Amino acid sequence: MATEKETTTEKSGGRVLRGIVVASKMQDTCTVAVERYVKHPKYKKFLRRTKKYLVHDKGNTAAVGSKVEIKETRPLSKRKRFELVTNA
Repeated sequence: MATEKETTTEKSGGRVLRGIVVASKMQDTCTVAVERYVKHPKYKKFLRRTKKYLVHDKGNTAAVGSKVEIKETRPLSKRKRFELVTNA
């Protein structure tokens, strides 16, 4: 077990989220909508909640409507805290 921990020396990359690209008109940036389900505390019904994130997309590779995976990273600008990992 000790050898396994020694080989994984890289930092954990933070949160990894999946979403859909809703805008890509900015330079090296796209907007990704991430959807999650939340249970209402009183009525016990599951509600759909959507949040939009600005994502660093080097070279503008993501197209609108594509499913992507994003990873948390250091702050790149005022609102940009994620980077594009893969086009899923």
